[in-house]
Amino acid sequence: MSNKKPFLVDAIIGNSKFLASLGRTGKMYRLWWPNIDLPQHVDAIRTGIQREKSSVSWFDEETGGWSHEAAYVSKTNIFRVSARSGQDPVQVESLHFAVPGEDLIVREYTFTNVGDQPASFSFIIHSSFLVSENRLYNTTMFNEANDSLVHFRHKYYFALSSANVCTKYQAGLAWDDVQNGDLRGNNIDMKPDGALKWSIDELAAGASVTIPVYITAGHDEDSALQNMRTAKSKASSEWAAETTAYWNEYLAAAAPCPVDDAEIADLYDRSLLMFKLMSDEQTGSIIAAPEFDEHFVRCGGYSFCWGRDAAFITTALDKAGLGTLSDSFYAWTLTAQSPDGSWQQRHYHDGSLAPSWGLQIDEGSSILWGMWQHYLEKKDSAFAAQVWPAVEKGANFLLGWLDAENGLPKPSIDLWEEREASHTYSSAAVYGGLTAAASFAELAGRYDLAGQWTAAAERIAAAITELCWNEEGGSFYRGVNLTVNAGKFEQAIASGSTGRIVEGNKGYKKHVLDHDPVLDISLLGIAVPFAAVPADHDYMRRTADAVEAALTVPAVGGIKRYEDDIYIGGNPWILTTLWLAHYRIQTGCIDDAKRLLKWAIDHRTETGLLPEQVDKMTGETAWVVPLTWSHAMFILTVFMLAEAEAASK
Repeated sequence: MSNKKPFLVDAIIGNSKFLASLGRTGKMYRLWWPNIDLPQHVDAIRTGIQREKSSVSWFDEETGGWSHEAAYVSKTNIFRVSARSGQDPVQVESLHFAVPGEDLIVREYTFTNVGDQPASFSFIIHSSFLVSENRLYNTTMFNEANDSLVHFRHKYYFALSSANVCTKYQAGLAWDDVQNGDLRGNNIDMKPDGALKWSIDELAAGASVTIPVYITAGHDEDSALQNMRTAKSKASSEWAAETTAYWNEYLAAAAPCPVDDAEIADLYDRSLLMFKLMSDEQTGSIIAAPEFDEHFVRCGGYSFCWGRDAAFITTALDKAGLGTLSDSFYAWTLTAQSPDGSWQQRHYHDGSLAPSWGLQIDEGSSILWGMWQHYLEKKDSAFAAQVWPAVEKGANFLLGWLDAENGLPKPSIDLWEEREASHTYSSAAVYGGLTAAASFAELAGRYDLAGQWTAAAERIAAAITELCWNEEGGSFYRGVNLTVNAGKFEQAIASGSTGRIVEGNKGYKKHVLDHDPVLDISLLGIAVPFAAVPADHDYMRRTADAVEAALTVPAVGGIKRYEDDIYIGGNPWILTTLWLAHYRIQTGCIDDAKRLLKWAIDHRTETGLLPEQVDKMTGETAWVVPLTWSHAMFILTVFMLAEAEAASK
């Protein structure tokens, strides 16, 4: 059986080694181990109950009369689902969580008979695996000694069992069979799915019974089964208590929410809890989001580490007192740097290059900037010494990427990964990266390099105000030297734009427009966070006002990325809206910032996670849940507001 996976999910659980995504019904759609970006191993794991001589009623569906309430247990990454049906007296309460420090996921199901007569039924779990993201050579077997299904392919083994001994089982079966609850006891099959059944006889009216389901992992059968024996050595309630204590202690060790507001504090806690799940325990990399479009049907994938996203994220982590995660990330960046000193678009957890559209000069620049922000938190000389060789290589790469004629960085791909130009945001990021590198150089006693990099940064800042300002449009250009296709070039020239056709490698022609006048939220990055131009500069004020006027979405509000955005329909984003809030705080417009922050909070999901986008017509979640960068911008907004209000007293 192969379900069509949803793009949007409602919850994630994990322990920085396991990561799983679930719907609001508790249905598991994806499971990653032993790293949080790949490989992914699950097709779907389904749960249902069966009455005698009836087909299975899948209580993890919104059909069949089932309704659900879903929420995280407060101050934890434990997901709770309540399932009820008007057609069945049995209600189901379930908890879903990964145990910290263990290769173990617990899914605890409590069945309560709310009727007035005893109830007999069976609980069935159907597990369909695609181990290591591959449909080939999966094997499912039943291990009698451990009362466990085992799914495996190559070096990835997953055991599934319960503390309650199952009544029936089957390894390898047709979906039609399991819907009838007809488990035939097959012990092994080279197929990816299997099922277990537990019978509950004569559950008294008002009584409850709990059946915990454990998923364990290992690189061989013995390891997976040993982890299963460990799982069964404690009651699921003990695992839940230990996991609750872990997450409570994790939050208690972080910085408290700096704003006295219950709604903000709740999302603050949820953000900090989510950050831990997005940070890979073994490598320190931080992913943008759990993957949801693995076949790249509508996007290029999200379960990678972008240096730019991570620079914002680690700055938020540091503010929130989670600097050890930042330590791990910046140690990881040393493994991801290319030999030439650059950091490419995005990477896998092990630092190897992920699928790419080409160099984005803002990625490595943001890493250098983020390293300095991290250093400023504790002034740790050991950290400065650790990253210095990478800083020197990275800054020299940036230096070599500058155009000798205009002082700006040469064209690269923009932060939205859609076009090639000398983007104004990217130029500001390079300014920030070189300025940060110069500060590290001073710490290292390399005043020659500090002077060289500072001078280059100052030339970039001057060029931004001189060459990237669009007086007619009343804002900065999004970029200069924009590469377009021949048709768009001819159309633009006919409309009065200026440009040129240049001959590139092997005689290929490139059509280049002198300016890109499109208003884009990233223009705020010139001032916040990179400070290439002061936030209160007239050019920045006019740009911010033009951006807000052009990019505010009618009806639902929020800020979209740029004027002619069509990605997933051209919706407002959480992070773009909060980016404008950052700028408004910097220029003293606190009430405006609070309004933008409130919009972001109001558009979190039912389970308290921040998406990437909000539908421009309905205001509902539109894409990617959760987006780590969205949560980072929220955390940064909260701290910026607190600092601004403290300064005004």
